[in-house]
Amino acid sequence: MHGGQVAIVGAAETDTIGKRPDISVLGLHAEAARNALRDAGMSIHDVDGIATAGLYPQDISHYLGITPRWLDGTLVGGCSFMLHVRHAAAAIAAGAADVVLITHGESGRSGIGADPWVRNPASINGQFELPYGAQAPYSTFTVPALRFLHDRNMTREHLAHVAVAQRNWAANNPRAARREPLTVDAVLNAPMVAYPFTRDMCCVVTDGGGALVVTSAERAADLPSAGRAVYLLGSGESAEGAVVSQMADPGSFAAFRAAGAEAFATAGITHADVDHLMAYDAFAHLPLYMLEDLGFVGRGESGDFVAAGNTVKGGRLPMNTNGGGLSYTHSGMYGMFAIQEAVRQLRGEAVEQLPDARISFVQGVGMFFAAAGSLVLAREPR
Repeated sequence: MHGGQVAIVGAAETDTIGKRPDISVLGLHAEAARNALRDAGMSIHDVDGIATAGLYPQDISHYLGITPRWLDGTLVGGCSFMLHVRHAAAAIAAGAADVVLITHGESGRSGIGADPWVRNPASINGQFELPYGAQAPYSTFTVPALRFLHDRNMTREHLAHVAVAQRNWAANNPRAARREPLTVDAVLNAPMVAYPFTRDMCCVVTDGGGALVVTSAERAADLPSAGRAVYLLGSGESAEGAVVSQMADPGSFAAFRAAGAEAFATAGITHADVDHLMAYDAFAHLPLYMLEDLGFVGRGESGDFVAAGNTVKGGRLPMNTNGGGLSYTHSGMYGMFAIQEAVRQLRGEAVEQLPDARISFVQGVGMFFAAAGSLVLAREPR
């Protein structure tokens, strides 16, 4: 169900984000759910569908006192929540659910109530990448990032420009984890994490969560929050593989291209229609991949596009207007926060509000170039 027939009527994050040693992972889910339902003018008694990633959806429904008739526990990393919105739209179209609550919560910094992160040594990754040191995101992404820069005759300065652009958006955002002024030289001279990444090219590590309430546009029109509904025009999802070493081209992600193309096609829009882009930025190279693989710029043009100021205030394509995963927050799976900022911009409620945001494109990545999810959200149904 696309073309604005489904709407996000509730969207909210946890009371605070950043460092939350006072609350467990499950508690973060519940806090975000409570806030999103309040935002929608609804209660748990209205919800008959639950979607989440990380925890089991039945854990969420039981904790909240909901008996659902539809569940989605899709877990494909940080873009899981893009897929949840897409799947919720399909469920609503099929009559399998009327109101879907999508929840997210992670104690990425404090580790309260979080399961230990253990890799299966029998998995493809465990057999063919872990023995060579590709154990953490920052070490897994080094090879594709270097390949991307090499093939496009780019340098680490282009990565630094991404970090600076994100920080400019975060500077006035009181909820952002990193707000201090940043320059390209400061990014390049920051402590090295794993070449080519310095600290400011890597995401922050935080606690927090968010939730969405999704229902039909018809039902949305009857809610107190009707004037703040955000509509789903199109979506896409795809996957390439479980390990970076098996990418067809480490300098380009097939799943970005496939998911993005489907989102544009189902929404019936062109790149020129997009006012706002939320591009998952756990590391500074990811938005560069997305700009090219989604077709916003040509091959090899993304670095100069960002460096020229096209993604900052007053630019042609404002991107990651909350500060992104590099400066705003990153609990582990960032996709929920990207959707939240898109909703805020389309409602006119963002801290750094764009003057006339009507269509937002939200792009997510899951794991280490394994899966992708795309959403086209709009202020009005088409």
